[in-house]
Amino acid sequence: MALILPFKAVRPQQYFVSRIAALPYDVMTREEAQKAVKDNPLSFMHVEKSEIDVPDGTMNDDRIIYGTAKHNFDKMRKDGILIQDESPYFYIYRQKMGPHAQTGIVGLMSAAEYDSGKIKKHELTRKDKEEDRIRHVDAVNAHTGPVFLCYRERQEINRIADQVITGVPEYDFTAEDGIVHSVWIVVDSKQIEAIKNNFCAIDTLYIADGHHRAAAGATLARNRRAQDKSAHPSREYESILAVFFPHTQLKVMDYNRAVKDLNGLTPEQFIEKISSTFTISQNFAARSPQQFHDFGMYLGGQWYQLTIKQQVYNADDPVASLDAAILQEHLLEPVLGIKDPRVDDRIKFIGGIRGMDELEKLVNKDGFVVAFSLYPTTMEQIIKVADAGAIMPPKSTWFEPKLRSGLFTHQLD
Repeated sequence: MALILPFKAVRPQQYFVSRIAALPYDVMTREEAQKAVKDNPLSFMHVEKSEIDVPDGTMNDDRIIYGTAKHNFDKMRKDGILIQDESPYFYIYRQKMGPHAQTGIVGLMSAAEYDSGKIKKHELTRKDKEEDRIRHVDAVNAHTGPVFLCYRERQEINRIADQVITGVPEYDFTAEDGIVHSVWIVVDSKQIEAIKNNFCAIDTLYIADGHHRAAAGATLARNRRAQDKSAHPSREYESILAVFFPHTQLKVMDYNRAVKDLNGLTPEQFIEKISSTFTISQNFAARSPQQFHDFGMYLGGQWYQLTIKQQVYNADDPVASLDAAILQEHLLEPVLGIKDPRVDDRIKFIGGIRGMDELEKLVNKDGFVVAFSLYPTTMEQIIKVADAGAIMPPKSTWFEPKLRSGLFTHQLD
């Protein structure tokens, strides 16, 4: 049984929605975000990533950052730029990126179900990033960005969504990156109950993206529950803002790597060393691999295709058989000396949305020596890892399109 609930969303007035909608706080650096919102004081980035509005040199955990987020959010509400629905609703959120479309239901997930393991994860969280989101949500008193969840597709839920989107959307705009965002409000009480009931028949939800948001929301719920003399499961802090997608609709892109040096090896020595575990082919015109266990490698102005040799890895292990794990365990660590890619500053991770030209640029112009392209992880692989209670290697998945922040906010009282 998956408990999902409708809620009274704080959301933009129609006129302002395209200016408010912002990319997630963690896909841009502070400097990139400042540049992106320079001419847009309404961007929700001023709430989600409020460090863009504080003086240079401010410590990452300074209270002024979180106070600024609250001030910016409260001002948008006071000025009538953001409004709150009077009744709890679900919302249908559709994104179109070229020919790809994905349609999710916006609602609330249960913090208790996250704690119990019914909402499964596939990534580790970093304590500093989790604490940042806890402080942020606590100060603003709202979940300002959704967790990106998926469930094994259920046709009954698809049919309800299809019925709703025959109506006129509340929002319908094209973002600066060309992605079309459309939102419908589920106001029919029978449809709201049908959504809740259909999710009750789903055993497990899976976090696709937003592990830090989920962990922070659950921790904040525990904290507030402990301090609340009238604690009750119906309290707003017991639920976390989320968007729920059928697993068949999600698009996972490749997540590629670039490394600054060859760990003291010459290119010839490096190629010879990896040839014991990989079959190497020159002149790889495709640049991007077309199947599992193939890799592209850009070195010395040339593209190579690497194919892991059979029986080098454990094909029966849901983690060891992932291409990100194969590259890490059989090349990056033993040959290039990258033991922990989470903290090693010699490696850079590049989302597939940037394409192969970005890998060439990093090697040709930006101080990196070698780059690797990977075949995208699939949703089935992610679910298999989560069901096994295992953890994906760092930076294994890059989801596109990204959910926009600012379209829905969950107030905690």
